Amino acid sequence: MTETLSTRTDERLKIYRVAPELYEAMMVLSNAAAKDIDPALAELIKIRASQINHCAFCLDMHTHDARKHGETERRLAVLAAWGEAGDLYTERERAALALTEAITDIAGNGHVSDEVYDRAAEVFSERELAQVIAMAVTINAWNRINVTVRLPLPRR
Repeated sequence: MTETLSTRTDERLKIYRVAPELYEAMMVLSNAAAKDIDPALAELIKIRASQINHCAFCLDMHTHDARKHGETERRLAVLAAWGEAGDLYTERERAALALTEAITDIAGNGHVSDEVYDRAAEVFSERELAQVIAMAVTINAWNRINVTVRLPLPRR
């Protein structure tokens, strides 16, 4: 039997109100992951993971933030198909996006392949690679929390 996706949010746990220390801890992790990473690249990582995880709240937030960092509508529009976009994304962005996808779908893949990892390791310093990994892991945690509690979109 297929479950129909409900859009009810009023009956879900208001997790950040009930457990503010969780929100605070996630912000510490987010800030640590963002240290020394290009903000525009960080937003691409967050958006791509959020697309895969179907996190509307995070997609709304991070596409908005990406625009503030100068991201173009064209690149945002085709991000879900970045691998088919030729040189629209830099080599570093493509490596980060491939790694983000592998981390996000680690259950389906069973691992992050050597090919994907090595590609990222070739274009990022060890410190940068650590930050890219941390950014992908952190947004996945945010996505899973927000999707579970169906955090509603903010009013804009």
